[in-house]
Amino acid sequence: MATGRDDALAGFTKFAFSDGRWTRPVYRLGSGPAVIVIHEIPGLHPAVLDFARDVAAEGMTVFCPSLFGEPGKPVSDFYINTVILKLACVGREFSIWAAGRSSPFVDWLRALARQAHAECGGKGVGAVGMCFTGGFALAMMTEPSVVAPVLAEPSLPAGRKHGAALDCSPAELAVAKARMEAEDLLLLALRFERDKLSPCARFQTLERELGRRAELHTLPDAAARQGTGRAPHSVLTTHLNRDDPDGETMKVHRRVLDFFKERTRA
Repeated sequence: MATGRDDALAGFTKFAFSDGRWTRPVYRLGSGPAVIVIHEIPGLHPAVLDFARDVAAEGMTVFCPSLFGEPGKPVSDFYINTVILKLACVGREFSIWAAGRSSPFVDWLRALARQAHAECGGKGVGAVGMCFTGGFALAMMTEPSVVAPVLAEPSLPAGRKHGAALDCSPAELAVAKARMEAEDLLLLALRFERDKLSPCARFQTLERELGRRAELHTLPDAAARQGTGRAPHSVLTTHLNRDDPDGETMKVHRRVLDFFKERTRA
């Protein structure tokens, strides 16, 4: 008997991917050059999968790793809090509170990018991180196949004292900057204007460090999808206002899809 979670995952094929240290399930859909969609807290929920379908519909192969949570499970406050507690207590794969370094699990994502590029071809791989994983796409740029990074409301490192910090090491940032100049690459970053989880100071750091290579989008809170019970935060998922196709969130959604197509296709 099909469940709601089965419906959310309909059309995706599942495989296990290992980098030799960690193994996680990955859900794949579409054809064409590869884009890795790295989900937010609490997991690979239906709105993340809807965004992945949008990417696949534009002629790309989308890879959705499940890093934590239960694939296809809808978002709820209890589910969010349960996952946050687990990550805070036992999440050795992730650097939540530390500035100036990336999460250990980014190595696994780099390995996935290498395999995805080898299988799907094109100029390279797109990658989008969301919220908790928002900054991962920047650190992934030490992998040469990653050519189209998108940081959606990057929220790590957590804590007020780290509001301007990035969750990557100085060495990783230096590689990203050098590649952007040498290969004429761009980075996209997205947030809502009053989002305390992804503060303005972090975007100021991206602008200072990357200059014209960082295309920063700060959206008005009023543009967000209403009625979610939460302050605007998730630009491409929960707070994407699909009911207003000409609104600010759908414009930046379109920009992200076009960015992936422009940068990954041969």
